[in-house]
Amino acid sequence: MTLPQTNPPDPNRISRQADDDGHATKADFGGLRVAAFESRMAGEMETMIGRFGGVAVVSPSMREVPLDASRETIDFAHRLVTGQVDAVVLMTGVGTRQLIEQASRQMDRERFLAALADVTTIVRGPKPVAALKSFGLVPTHRAAEPNTWREVLSLVDEKFPIANLTVAVQEYGQPNVSLIAGLEARGAKVECVRVYRWDLPEDVSALESCVREIAAGRIDAMLFTSSQQIHNLLEVAGRLGLVDAVREATRRLVVASIGPTTSETLRQLDLPVDVEPEHSKMGHLVQAAAQRTAGMMARKKQVISVLDTLNVEGVVIDTQAPWYDSPFMKACRREPTPVTPIWLMRQAGRYMAEYREVRAKTTFLELCKNPSLCAEVMITAVERLGVDAAIIFSDLLPILEPMGMHLEFAAGEGPVIHNPVREAEDVDRLVELESVDSLHFVMETVRQTRAALSDKLPLIGFAGAPFTLASYAIEGGASRNYLFTKTLMYRDEGAWNALMGRLSRAVARYLNAQIAAGAQAVQLFDSWVGCLGPDDYRRYVLPYVKAVIESIVPGVPVINFATGNPALLPLLAEAGGAVIGLDWRVRLDEAWETIGPSRGVQGNLDPTVLFADRGEIRRRAKLVLDQAAGRPGHIFNLGHGVLQQTSVDNAIALIDAVHELSQR
Repeated sequence: MTLPQTNPPDPNRISRQADDDGHATKADFGGLRVAAFESRMAGEMETMIGRFGGVAVVSPSMREVPLDASRETIDFAHRLVTGQVDAVVLMTGVGTRQLIEQASRQMDRERFLAALADVTTIVRGPKPVAALKSFGLVPTHRAAEPNTWREVLSLVDEKFPIANLTVAVQEYGQPNVSLIAGLEARGAKVECVRVYRWDLPEDVSALESCVREIAAGRIDAMLFTSSQQIHNLLEVAGRLGLVDAVREATRRLVVASIGPTTSETLRQLDLPVDVEPEHSKMGHLVQAAAQRTAGMMARKKQVISVLDTLNVEGVVIDTQAPWYDSPFMKACRREPTPVTPIWLMRQAGRYMAEYREVRAKTTFLELCKNPSLCAEVMITAVERLGVDAAIIFSDLLPILEPMGMHLEFAAGEGPVIHNPVREAEDVDRLVELESVDSLHFVMETVRQTRAALSDKLPLIGFAGAPFTLASYAIEGGASRNYLFTKTLMYRDEGAWNALMGRLSRAVARYLNAQIAAGAQAVQLFDSWVGCLGPDDYRRYVLPYVKAVIESIVPGVPVINFATGNPALLPLLAEAGGAVIGLDWRVRLDEAWETIGPSRGVQGNLDPTVLFADRGEIRRRAKLVLDQAAGRPGHIFNLGHGVLQQTSVDNAIALIDAVHELSQR
């Protein structure tokens, strides 16, 4: 379904906006070749690209084929008029009209329209509103921009609880599995009503020509205004034997998506999303692409040079580098050190004014995808605190995006997954992470942080451990009892193993890429695994953590950190890691005895101690150091991340105290 232009920006007016780094830019393609795949509005798209200075290559990619009234539609119509449907979700204008027309062939139109008026109608955007209006109807609820299935679910949450209700969804071309899963997760019984299908154009010669141009590297940008265009492009590329060439071309050219639904499809198909406009309209898409294409192409060229030099098999530990004999690295190898090394989890964060200043200018997810800012906030923190190691600034969850999860950091809520994995069949939606190309911003963050960091300080890469990532993907956000996670784990061990296997392979590939980009050590964060007992950890988690650690480049230290249940410590040691991270719920000496002498330990001051006065901070630091007793292999850290309300001066006081008290 193509989204037509409404209230377009004036292409005759010079448009200046801010690029990714905040610099003013002109919306002008500058003679670049721009491919688009519009069908119904091909002429308008070609004109608009030309007015923004581009050479348009527009090839119609799809057509809508109405279905004759099917048994499915007839059954829906009869169920609606007999009161067996509680709500109807209308996704498209064309589909709304087709639904009414098909139903009218089987029963009196006025009777059907009256039944539709009597139930709750939820529309995705302005087109179904207009379609209903043409039949004299007004929808009950209308989803907000950008008019995706996510806004439909948000509207349901806010205005129309659907638990135990029957909800019919007018499909458009193919099932929207994410919307269906979201409605079912909220307790609805969902009926799907399909009224038309998508197909390729009757004449595909223009699309074939465009595919050849893309594969040959003669296209600079691609603009997608619907998800189906992507599927059809790849289908034609497959017929020509050019799928791999098209995929490779997307590493260099700029891919622009009209909105979140199309972006999600691109990511599910392991294709990049380089530009997405603020408003999901064709004119805004062209303008945003014109503004950003030239700069994005230059950035992608830099990224390719970084990724192409990543050779995990060829990684050689540089034993002559100044960081190799740093206190941190020597502690990882359980060698004597002149002082106990210390770094802090979440050492660059909201407790620092410098970080808050940067964060105020962008969203958290956008910050994580901006390598320059990520490197800046970490280097600032390291230099101010005086720690013995830096950790890259990122988050646990961006790895889930290219695997098909729609991630948002919602204000006041934290991370939210809008299409959670809830049933065994949902596991198939999690895409295998075959390469780290889609996470290039993390590798660039590693490279830039390493370049700006003192060569005497090691850099730590990190990832979420498989169980914690699985829990986020299943729960869809924070959880107290991990009900959905444990339900899937206990009910379908085959699905659980498939999910954990896919995640463990992705995490290993991701960490090794960070090492190849310049990290000297890596940490696995299993922040949520403390909800499990030892028997469940052994059965459902340990094999996958062990697989990750065994896959890491030999000689690179792995810190295996879990929190919440000290009873898991011997199992963490069994899973592997040069260093086992400890939270504050256990004495360090007792924990080390449990873990055994063959591994180092990291930790384990309670983060809230930093709210005490300096004397108490010093006393508590000494207690931890006394428990370590000067044994080689201790890295001082908090038992979890620095809390937002922490005083920076108190954090510095802790670091100074550890250095002073541990001198040998």
